[in-house]
Amino acid sequence: MMSTTTFSATLPGVTGPRYHHGNLRSALLQRAARTVDERGVQAISLRELARETGVSHAAPRRHFPDRQALLDALAEEGFERLGGDLRRAIEAAGPAFRPRLHALAHAYIGFATSHPALLELMFAGKQREGADGVREAADRTFSVALAAIAEGQAGGELPPGDPGQVGFGAFAMLQGLATMAIGGMIDSAPVDEVVTCVVDQLLDGLTPR
Repeated sequence: MMSTTTFSATLPGVTGPRYHHGNLRSALLQRAARTVDERGVQAISLRELARETGVSHAAPRRHFPDRQALLDALAEEGFERLGGDLRRAIEAAGPAFRPRLHALAHAYIGFATSHPALLELMFAGKQREGADGVREAADRTFSVALAAIAEGQAGGELPPGDPGQVGFGAFAMLQGLATMAIGGMIDSAPVDEVVTCVVDQLLDGLTPR
């Protein structure tokens, strides 16, 4: 009887390695994410991933008909991972707004500086025509930040108005900070200290008088 967690299969007429993955799609995405972190998006190849994962060169096409489909799936999963990081950070920070925004900012910068090539792929995928799944995943991710902004507005700690507009300014600040950190332009203090200082300055400037 075939195991529910592993299986062994080859495509008809194809010689080569057999695979033993209960979820080949997940295994390919994990290997692809590692490749992007280590060597960049340009190093992604379905044939190479098949070799590294130990499957026939045709096996990945069961899940990804071409390289672009794999990249879109990788971008979508990246947004899901980022969204999970943001949610866990906010939940661990407690109910007060300022610590929650600090936690959100640190989680975003942590992801951005740990996975810069993946983040670039994610935002490129979000803008690509036809990549509806990537855009939907991005919307779910940033709904976490928008909810935090709305909480701050409801508590009088941020000015009223469209949470998206307030959030856009905060995101622009964070993305600029991430770009500086990735580019080695922050060398006077640890990045975490810089993030804390910048978020405090942002909140002090936005707090209604």
